[in-house]
Amino acid sequence: MIRNWLLIGLLAASTYLSRIIGLELMAGRKMSPALRSYFHYVPVGIISALIIKQIFVPTDGRIVISLPVLVACFITFVAMKMFKMFLPSVVVGVICGLFIRYLLNA
Repeated sequence: MIRNWLLIGLLAASTYLSRIIGLELMAGRKMSPALRSYFHYVPVGIISALIIKQIFVPTDGRIVISLPVLVACFITFVAMKMFKMFLPSVVVGVICGLFIRYLLNA
């Protein structure tokens, strides 16, 4: 358990440091349109891939849709459209996903 938290902490620190180093190196430089497009779409693609991997779960040789994750994603989407703020929308989606998971396991 401690190893998992250590890994999470190290990954968070390395991500933070890489972003700071990237900002310092790229500050004040002109980017080509292709590079700007790359930096714009890659995070969206990565987040989409992570979400899809959580929704479609392989179980016993079949692919099963995780209902709590799917509903949480939909609720997060609706909250994003309503609030137009990322963090509160994700918090609402996570809480709803946990609540649905609790209801399904009860």
